Amino acid sequence: MDQQAGSSQDAQSLPGCYRHPDRETGIRCTRCERPICPECMVSASVGFQCPDCVRGGSGTGHAPSAAQPRTIAGGTVVADPRLVTKILIGICLAVFLVQLSVGDRFTDSFTLLGQAYVPVLGEVGGVAEGQWYRMLTSMFLHGGYVHILFNVLSLWWIGGPLEAALGRARYITLYFVSGLAGSALTYLVAAANQPSLGASGAIFGLFGATAVLMRRLQYDMRPIIALLVINLIFTFGWGNIAWQAHIGGLVAGVVIGYAMVHAPRERRALVQYGTCALVLAVVVLMTVLRTLQLS
Repeated sequence: MDQQAGSSQDAQSLPGCYRHPDRETGIRCTRCERPICPECMVSASVGFQCPDCVRGGSGTGHAPSAAQPRTIAGGTVVADPRLVTKILIGICLAVFLVQLSVGDRFTDSFTLLGQAYVPVLGEVGGVAEGQWYRMLTSMFLHGGYVHILFNVLSLWWIGGPLEAALGRARYITLYFVSGLAGSALTYLVAAANQPSLGASGAIFGLFGATAVLMRRLQYDMRPIIALLVINLIFTFGWGNIAWQAHIGGLVAGVVIGYAMVHAPRERRALVQYGTCALVLAVVVLMTVLRTLQLS
């Protein structure tokens, strides 16, 4: 990683990103030497470049790069680096409105459940009964206003910058695989008749990947570690929280995040998506084992 001027500056006098002045950074564009934050940096053959230089040097006088600009993880640089995050938030809010409108029948039909009699449906339901979709649909359901508010804010604060750093395809893959890992661990460990819902598993995956990214960029790890510790305290200290989903998502996020930002350039896609496939294989294995146990 190229830190041409940042490494020599005192931590208390780091410059602000030229696009986001409130964000201190020790990274500079290798072409125009302006300070850039993780959201603005674009991976280049040597170091990182700012979006203006990548697009052809708006106000810099540089010619556009011959190669297509890429993020630090190899993703494509796009005009709206938070689009997927906005869509995910929109889906969560839309589904929550449906929950409020339709009521328990809708929620009970799509929440994560191993195997139990569902009074509202008048039948035995659950993943063990062949309702595999519950492992996915439960990621977009929420148990109340506080629950969805916390998850939506976390998704915006953590997911937006991470999407910009990874690129859309890698980011959405990380999100869904982490969420499924959380669902699978919940299904495997929790009581079969214990319902679970929420985007927390996927969001904890984003936390894990963000920690790996910050380590890769040699950023101060204390803020993200403190945030993780606080969330884990709530996870294990607060009632009615599926800790299995949080831990499953966190572990998957760390593993996938490491592959995303440390994969060698020549085999980048193979390592990144191959790691996601391995995590999915573990998800399938846990799901099959639990299903056989409940059969």
